[in-house]
Order: sequence, then structure tokens, then C-alpha cells
Amino acid sequence: MRKVIEIIAGLCADMGVTEWRQSAYQLRQFKKLFRQVQRLKYSTAKDPEKRAAKQEAVRQAHRDYLAAAEVLLARVRETLWMLLVGQVPAAFLEPVELYLVHAERQIDQIRRRVLLGQIIPHNEKVFSLFQPHTEWISKGKAGVPVELGLRVAVVEDQYRFILHHQVMQKTTDDQVAAPLLTETRARYPRITSASFDKSFHSPNNQTELAAMIPQVVMPKKGKLSLVQVEREHDPAFIHLRHQHSAVESAINDLEVHGLDLCLDHGIDGFKRYVALAVVARNIQRVGALLRQQKAEARERQRGSYRRAA
Repeated sequence: MRKVIEIIAGLCADMGVTEWRQSAYQLRQFKKLFRQVQRLKYSTAKDPEKRAAKQEAVRQAHRDYLAAAEVLLARVRETLWMLLVGQVPAAFLEPVELYLVHAERQIDQIRRRVLLGQIIPHNEKVFSLFQPHTEWISKGKAGVPVELGLRVAVVEDQYRFILHHQVMQKTTDDQVAAPLLTETRARYPRITSASFDKSFHSPNNQTELAAMIPQVVMPKKGKLSLVQVEREHDPAFIHLRHQHSAVESAINDLEVHGLDLCLDHGIDGFKRYVALAVVARNIQRVGALLRQQKAEARERQRGSYRRAA
């Protein structure tokens, strides 16, 4: 609603129309209703009458909030029609119409969730108006159980260089494992082993990946059969699994080199930001290796001086 009112008021000011000259006041009044809805909490009292009274107060506050929103939206539609008749280019009105659609969706979802007691399906939810590709990521970790953003899968080699990456839009780990390894092997055909997190496991993935490379390290979810226990206790499996923890440092390095917060816009901007972070990380890794080589060369030179002495 804030964007709808700000844009339509700006258009009217540019056209010399006084229809929304009190837009700042109207927005403040609407925001007061929003704050009242935010402050209200459902009662935890044991008395059924008190709980019912509190629930009704919550529902009434939402009714007032939605009614005010619908009144403002009706005025916006009238203004849009007036501007369109006044020969304002339709391209100028598109941003308002976009946010109108979001406002109508939000009104519908609030009415269904609060007033009708329905559960909104996950695929109908929008987590960002300005970055619509944003997804709800359930991490299941203590302290940070959920995040808003997009998942990114990375492939790192034994020298800690990132060989490949993929931005995962509406995709889970188990769906990306086989395509990710296929694309990586197309670039680096000499890969002989690969280690994955447990979240990548699925019976199909185990079969497909085993047909691609000799050694696949992918712990199985849930209870293990005797064959699976034997496979996961194999020394080669354990050795490669221990090396897998190094990928956590790659994730941290990517965050340090730009992926902690994406400052670009849109899904194309996000993908570009990820790719640049990967390049920056690999360049930093080259620098670290060069510094290490120089330090080892100096150490060897000092060692030869000591032996001569």
C-alpha cells in the first residue's frame, strides 16, 4: 500500500492533479491501523470468554485494516482511469498496477488466514515484493532456523578452488545433485570421487552418481541396512567424508567475498553477484597459494644458510 500511494501521488503531482495531495496524511492514518494489528496478541487466558473476546478484537482490527485498504485501492483505481483518459502513457501506470496486484493478493490472504482461519499454501506466499525470487529456506540449525534468499550449490576441488556453482531456484538439494555433477564432469572429466551432504541423498541419486564416477560419498538419511553400514564404514568413504568438511570454509569465504548480502537487483543480478563472488574467491585462493610458495622458498633459503653455517 505504501508503494501504491507513493507512486500514484507522484504521478498526480507530475500531472498537476490534486487528487492525492493528502497522500502523506492518508498513509500515516493507514499505518496506524497496521501498527494496531501488529500490537494485538492472541490471548492465552484459561477463561474461554476472555480468549473469545480477545480473538474477536484481533479479527475486528483486521477488518478495519482491510476495509481501509480496500477504500484506498478503490480511489487508486479511479485515479488510474482518470490518468489513462488524460493520455498518461500506460508504461507510467504499470508500477502502480503491479503493486495493486500484490495488495489485492495480500488482502485476500489476510482475510483467509485471520478471518476464515485457513492455512495459506506455501506456493502462494510472497516473501519479497522487490525481489520476487526470494525463497523461504528452512535450515533447521540452532540460532538460524530459517533464512530468506536463494540456495547456491558449489563444487570445490581438493585444492579448495570452486569448479562450478548453481543458483537453485525452486530446487532442493536432492534434485540438483546429478545435473550438478554432470555439468562439472563435462568441464573436468578426470573427476574420480565426489562427496555430498546428506541432504543430497535419494535412491536415484545414489544410482545415477555411482554410474558417473567410481567413488560417491553420500551418506544415507534414516536407518541404514547392513550393506549401507558396511559401505559408510569403508576407510575410503571415511577418508573422503572427512575432507568434505573443508567445503564449509568455502561457503564462509564466499560470504566474505560478497555473498553475505546481495546488493544487486533481480534474479539476473543475483546470479551475476554469485558468479563474481566465485571469481573473487578463486583469485584470493591463487593469491594465498602464491604467498605460501614464497614463504616456503624463503624458508628453504634460510635453511641452506643454516646448514652452511
